[in-house]
Amino acid sequence: MEHRPEYILFDENTRAIIFNYQQNAIQRMLDFDYACNRERPSVACIVNPSRAGLHKAFFGPSEILIPMYRSLAEATEKHPNSDTLVNFASFRSAYPSSKEALSLPSIRSIAIIAEGVPEARARELAERAQAYNKWIIGPATVGGIVAGAFKIGNTAGTIDNIIASKLYRKGHVGFVSKSGGMSNEMYMTIAKHTDGLYEGYAVGGDKYPGSTLVAHLERMNSNPDIKMLVCLGEVGGEDEYDIIESMQAGRINKPLVIWVTGTCSKMFPAEVQFGHAGARADSTRETADAKNQALREAGAVVPESYDSFGTVIGETFAKLQAEGKVPEIQEPPVPRPPMDYAAALKTGVIRKPASFVCSVSDDRGEEVTYNKTPLSKLLKDNVGVGGVISRLWFQRELPSYAYRFIELVLQVVADHGPAVAGAHNTIVTSRAGKDLISSLVSGMLTIGPRFGGALDGAAQHFTYAYDNELKPLDFVKEMKAKGTNIQGIGHRIKSVQNPDIRVTLIKEFAKKHFPSTPILDYALDVEAITTSKRNNLILNVDGCIAVCFVDMMRTCGAFSPEESDEFIQMGALNGLFVLGRSIGLMAHYLDQKRLQQPLYRHPWDDIAFL
Repeated sequence: MEHRPEYILFDENTRAIIFNYQQNAIQRMLDFDYACNRERPSVACIVNPSRAGLHKAFFGPSEILIPMYRSLAEATEKHPNSDTLVNFASFRSAYPSSKEALSLPSIRSIAIIAEGVPEARARELAERAQAYNKWIIGPATVGGIVAGAFKIGNTAGTIDNIIASKLYRKGHVGFVSKSGGMSNEMYMTIAKHTDGLYEGYAVGGDKYPGSTLVAHLERMNSNPDIKMLVCLGEVGGEDEYDIIESMQAGRINKPLVIWVTGTCSKMFPAEVQFGHAGARADSTRETADAKNQALREAGAVVPESYDSFGTVIGETFAKLQAEGKVPEIQEPPVPRPPMDYAAALKTGVIRKPASFVCSVSDDRGEEVTYNKTPLSKLLKDNVGVGGVISRLWFQRELPSYAYRFIELVLQVVADHGPAVAGAHNTIVTSRAGKDLISSLVSGMLTIGPRFGGALDGAAQHFTYAYDNELKPLDFVKEMKAKGTNIQGIGHRIKSVQNPDIRVTLIKEFAKKHFPSTPILDYALDVEAITTSKRNNLILNVDGCIAVCFVDMMRTCGAFSPEESDEFIQMGALNGLFVLGRSIGLMAHYLDQKRLQQPLYRHPWDDIAFL
């Protein structure tokens, strides 16, 4: 592991292990790295107790993969040069995970983000860290930052705030505070009044932080690149008196500008508990006024109020510049990380054509809509499956008889026994041990011109003949001359003397409910000619469904003739067969599973081996 001086906690080569899967914080660390021109990302790996694997993130415009491990022990073993743990564990697990990290030789610094860690546990961790000569930042901290080098988690906020605060490169000011929120504000204040921050930390507002204000100030005082110190204390506790003692002992001898917040507490009639656990004065000595006065007397630069804090920081820094103690900084180019697409789209700075267009349904609101109609309304109106299909397929309301006709078609085509191609394939696939979806698809893939797929063809043939005013006999002769069978005509078993009850039911429904049935009537005239030649050349179920469906669309008032033809060309009628027949195919699958049928092998005596 690369050796660093004791006064350097983090630098541009620091690599961290992130405990718990905090994706936003990880990305913010990587964006900071990119803005600082780091060669390698600061996040080495992630400890995610619930899942190992890889996390995909951005490093500038490029995507990178960060390994995830289930345990801290494995992470440190695989990444021995990662000496920092950013611990996003909850307050319940922050103690055991931090305690484990302190015992691992490769870990030098730990940032504990969680609030609410029990005080006894926090004190124990602090004592262990001191015994092991390691650093803890927190608990209850946003972390810290070394400008131009490394930042912990969400410290310093967004990349815009980081660039505005000049944190992409080192300045000459060291800063420490108890408050994370005030730290972010102070980074901006320091940038406005000096050449910028070198490093800054929020030690956390709990009563027993893992490291103290004075410990960081003494460490920064030893860093020759830090020319002045800034500190923000707060009412309660006696940490600031430790700073005075350090100044008097000469351990802090660089200019220190400090303000202790909470001077307003004297305006309240009783004791005041501020936001942090330690921000409460239990004696006059712990009040902000007493601390500020003591610090002023000890030689620290203390403003008259927080309002003048920035001005005093600027004046102190200007004196150092006048004395020639602060070298000039060359501003580096700042690569700005690209904005994430989702964030850019939200702010309206980009636009992008959609990859898909959908006018069928929408599930983005409180309730899914089918063609802009809420599902609850469809259920309330009791439109049935036919009503749902009309909105999803045809995107309009149809008369109630049309809904019933669609449902009649689905019932009629639901199954036609086990011998047809689709059912046969489904049964064989099921007996091969495959699942429902595989078996269903195996059967569905047989649907086509020779099996079940004649509905669209029948509709096209009969509407062509009708629209072109071909006499039925002329139509039959034309198709014969072309050598083309009329789809929808003919049945292997059924005949004039043995009619198909399904055809009878469909014809009766259409005659009873449709305003008129011109295409059906035309098809029946064609049937009279074809059956005169052979009695099984009847209008079969596919043909009957097809011509009646065209009549329904053309006469119900919801479609123009062009729209009706367009739906036929798109395959809507075959879609009805596929939808209805899937009911039967699934029935055959379930039947085979229920009967526990073995693997099917076709018998040799049923095969002609040539």
